[in-house]
Amino acid sequence: MTAWMLLVAAMPAFAPADAWAQPAADSQTIEEIVVTSARRGQPTQSVAGNIAPLDADTIGAVGHQHIEQLLPRAPGVWMNRGSGQEYLLAIRSPVLTGSGSCGAFLALEDGIPTRPAGFCNVNQMFELFTEEARRIEVIRGPANAMYGSNALHGLVNVLMPRVGAEPGTMVALEGGPHDYFRIRGTLDGGPPTPALASFLYADDGGFRDDSGYQEGKLYLTTERQTPAVRLSGSFTATDLRQQTAGYIYGEDAYRDPSLNRSNANPEAFRNASSQRLYGIWQRNDERITLDIRPYLRHSEMQFLQHFLPGQPLENNSQTSVGALISWIVDVGEQRITAGIDLEFADIGLTETQEAPTEGSDFLRETRPAGRHYDFDVNSANLAAYLQAEFKATKDLTLNVGVRAEYLLYEYDNRMLDGNTRDDGSTCGFGGCLYSRPADRSDSFTNIAPKLAMNYRLTPTTSVFASLARGFRAPQAVELYRLQSGQQVADLDAEILDSAEIGLRWDASAWSGEATAFTMLKTGSLYRDAEGYNVSGGRSRHRGLEFNTTWQIVDSLWLNLTASYAKHTYDFDVTAARGETFVSGNDIDTAPRWFGNAEINYAPLARATFSLQWAAVGDYFLDAENRFSYPGHDLVNFRALLRLTERFTLTARLNNVLDEDIADRADYAFGEFRYFPGRGRELFVELRYLGR
Repeated sequence: MTAWMLLVAAMPAFAPADAWAQPAADSQTIEEIVVTSARRGQPTQSVAGNIAPLDADTIGAVGHQHIEQLLPRAPGVWMNRGSGQEYLLAIRSPVLTGSGSCGAFLALEDGIPTRPAGFCNVNQMFELFTEEARRIEVIRGPANAMYGSNALHGLVNVLMPRVGAEPGTMVALEGGPHDYFRIRGTLDGGPPTPALASFLYADDGGFRDDSGYQEGKLYLTTERQTPAVRLSGSFTATDLRQQTAGYIYGEDAYRDPSLNRSNANPEAFRNASSQRLYGIWQRNDERITLDIRPYLRHSEMQFLQHFLPGQPLENNSQTSVGALISWIVDVGEQRITAGIDLEFADIGLTETQEAPTEGSDFLRETRPAGRHYDFDVNSANLAAYLQAEFKATKDLTLNVGVRAEYLLYEYDNRMLDGNTRDDGSTCGFGGCLYSRPADRSDSFTNIAPKLAMNYRLTPTTSVFASLARGFRAPQAVELYRLQSGQQVADLDAEILDSAEIGLRWDASAWSGEATAFTMLKTGSLYRDAEGYNVSGGRSRHRGLEFNTTWQIVDSLWLNLTASYAKHTYDFDVTAARGETFVSGNDIDTAPRWFGNAEINYAPLARATFSLQWAAVGDYFLDAENRFSYPGHDLVNFRALLRLTERFTLTARLNNVLDEDIADRADYAFGEFRYFPGRGRELFVELRYLGR
């Protein structure tokens, strides 16, 4: 039923644009500008590839407490919400878990990666200040030559506020169930004082036992601009202190009221902090733009791996420095972009287990207490790219690009080599699970081409197509945090080859984008039957994505986003723990259908009401496709009242029908396990806007 409802609701999006548009001369449409594809402003209609922007109005209206409430408004994007601020992301992909699960998506702040190329984290979006972003742009699948490793399945670029855009003061207070409280605000000095500050503090008691989080974020920026030069400096800091709730177990446990608010892991926690300092220097003359973005980053995280026997404690950190340098040369209607990316990072990781492992003799013997890992990795990443955009005809624009990237790791094991205990004694049953390679160096070189086109059918409608390659170099933890006695992980980069074709329209009443894609991924990481990290997985990904906005009348409009995709294995092997991959099977945690529709009604100038339906289709929980989750539908309601010129009241009622759902469903180690979703909840925010 969910699939058919989405399809029927989406049908108007495929109507010819001119059937709904006013003549171009009478249209009041303002052409949308995006920046991610070219690292500077570019009309959306001229982009040779997909792009999904979430503007400041959308971000402000949604008022998300968790990124999962916002990002799936972009087509092809789905998220599994975890405990607290945790999540698992899918962009034109299944939700990736286990070995090789992180590093498939590139997170950017003002076009700058937020983490080193070899130091991914599946929860990296909580290090971004998305709540006060002026815009978020999502590209699905491999991007262009400007973005390299980790932009495999897609990228998310968070564009932060600029000085003077809306000078004044904004402060918002929000409250909700489970002792939820949040205060956030922005102070923009405008031209007289070219500086801006945004802050956020949130405290959530958690809807499950012994769970919750405290979160703080800060953003500072200053800017100077002349007719030829723009110079800005920005600083972002985030801090998270989270009491984590683990899985609940048993088939359909998320529907059981005696289980779905329980927490069997009250001892679990995650503490994470990040700091980023960066600048943007742009010089423009009549034909040449020089863009230099130096940056300095640091992050650290400590969390209890409560999901593992023995519950080891992991500490990881990184300090990195780098610069993005690009030249853009405009010659008539032709544009050439060349660039160099430089990055150096110091990465560290330790894993320690305090108490003996409980369980079978095998578990107790192979997972000893003490230090498991203690290593440092110095990495260097150098990339160069060249991209040319030129008019083949009046309406046809071609885009050709290539990127070459080199990544070097210098690994230093600060413990005993091998899979002994930390005192050098041996474990039974063939040795300890935790295996530490000897000091070594590893390097990876990747070349990624892209060919794309954009053809203007009308002033408000265009067709685009692209052939692109994305890559993901092996991450440091995959190479050096080994198991089962493996001494060397001989891994290659993951490669994803993509083809897409799409239609984009932007008329006075209708706007949107529809895209069809097919992708082949090779070299995926998995654990083989011996428990070794190996490259050799293959998968195929095919689907349709669309989003549209329909202005029915001045006071009524519809936003619709929906995706259909089939993600399948393309290799046959029996892996660790007896997991069997079979060609043609659906990849687990990959619903074929998902999307949302939101109707917005503004009967008065001071009132707006929104009703959203969010749907997720059924999906398999295991690689053999034996077990599945039935999917779910949620209804959310939002009311915004402008009390005065300065005060606004917003009420958000989530899960209106109080449905029992699983934010994440899984089958592993012979058990069904779930992260239960939140029930009906009302959040109220009072916002002050001063000038």
